[in-house]
Amino acid sequence: MKPWRDGARALVLDPDDRTVLTQFDFPPFPWTPPGGGVDRGESDEQALRRELREELGLLAFELGPLLWRREHEFDFYDSPFRGQRDRCYLVRSERFDPAPQIDLAAEHVTEVRWWTVDELETTRSVFGPRRLPQLVRELLERGPPPAPFELGV
Repeated sequence: MKPWRDGARALVLDPDDRTVLTQFDFPPFPWTPPGGGVDRGESDEQALRRELREELGLLAFELGPLLWRREHEFDFYDSPFRGQRDRCYLVRSERFDPAPQIDLAAEHVTEVRWWTVDELETTRSVFGPRRLPQLVRELLERGPPPAPFELGV
């Protein structure tokens, strides 16, 4: 059986409470917070700083608390991993235009864009996690949870 990969993701919020998401190129073409695999010997913070620099061109940000953990399988492309065990952190940054530093297509990413919470709640797009619009709304209204929680898909 293939091993699981550890991942770190960032729910990036700007001063207007917009969040930036990446869209993947595989069905159901989900939009998800940026981030990715944690390399051997990396901390979650080190992985997030690398991933946000690569995927968004984001260098300056405030790393907040761990919000949730999520386990998801991906057997839909030729991966050496069974799936990923993500930890998603709150990240605050100034407003910026995403400027990827890597070839996102090689990472199975087709688009990067900012979303308002109203856009998240009214689109027909699929999110990973599926409850992302609700999670963002709750975060904006109540603040970070007192402790990280486990999410499904």
